[in-house]
Amino acid sequence: MFIGHFAPAFVARGITKDAPKLGVLFIAAQLVDWAFFTLAIVGVEKLRIVPGITAMSPLDLYHMPYTHSLLASAIWALGFGAIVWLVSRSMVAATWAGIVVVSHWLLDLLVHRPDLTIAGGDYRLGFGLWNSPSLAMPVELILVLGAYWFYIARTKGPLVPPLILLATMLLLQAFDWFGPEPVAVGPGFSIMALLAFGLLTTMAFWVQSTRWHKNTVGLAVAGERG
Repeated sequence: MFIGHFAPAFVARGITKDAPKLGVLFIAAQLVDWAFFTLAIVGVEKLRIVPGITAMSPLDLYHMPYTHSLLASAIWALGFGAIVWLVSRSMVAATWAGIVVVSHWLLDLLVHRPDLTIAGGDYRLGFGLWNSPSLAMPVELILVLGAYWFYIARTKGPLVPPLILLATMLLLQAFDWFGPEPVAVGPGFSIMALLAFGLLTTMAFWVQSTRWHKNTVGLAVAGERG
């Protein structure tokens, strides 16, 4: 799961103008992966290449208790929600931020082989859609395109910026699916993943500056982009 993680960000912003703006929700959607790859660079969490471990990915994410356990995801969600509340003083915004953070674990549960934990223990979960590309690929595309359509339908503004964002997301996903498999997972691999997240998040902040929620009216429009 890569761009599918951004689907809850689109949905949350489409549901209510009181949710955090799109760029903030893009951070929330990949927050635990931001943390995972950062911790992987310094050796706290670990991954390795095991060819054939799943049909779609050779990555063995064998030690990630601080980011990809359900308990850890909930803690990251609470922390990020608290930051959003401190900035916005809105419990609605904080709640949506936390929901989007936790959604990452739930979406990973669909595609990962059993490498996710509840609280970092030995019992591992994962439905393993990465072993069924004919299911995993359509699921991810349906999630993203459906959520994107919902966001566009619920907001107003020029279509070019969000279309550029979507095209970039699809190009990165195509490279992830059809590009050469990684042969090493040193710091450079993690940095490339972080750069991809950063690019899409930067573009989401750009998109939010050009759109506003349809429920926003009157003088408030100028301050409610996103």
